[in-house]
Amino acid sequence: MTEVEVLDISRDAIFTLLKVVTPVLLVALFVGLIIGIFQALTQIQEMTLAFVPKIISVFVALILLFPFMLSQMRTLTEGLFDRIIEGG
Repeated sequence: MTEVEVLDISRDAIFTLLKVVTPVLLVALFVGLIIGIFQALTQIQEMTLAFVPKIISVFVALILLFPFMLSQMRTLTEGLFDRIIEGG
């Protein structure tokens, strides 16, 4: 395995990681922003108000986006297995 192949595999893995994680992080960011604005407007500074909706929204996002995440991970894994077969 050459350095170019290692860098290629690393690049593919990082891009797959970003594609899988970004939607869930954006959901958490959006919900956190909405809750922060709500808390600033109403001056309610309850800590559980910030955590519970974020946890629920991230959980729902994971359930809804799981097929997309699975297909991205499967594509990466199949590509790695193909490279292993070609190299061996």
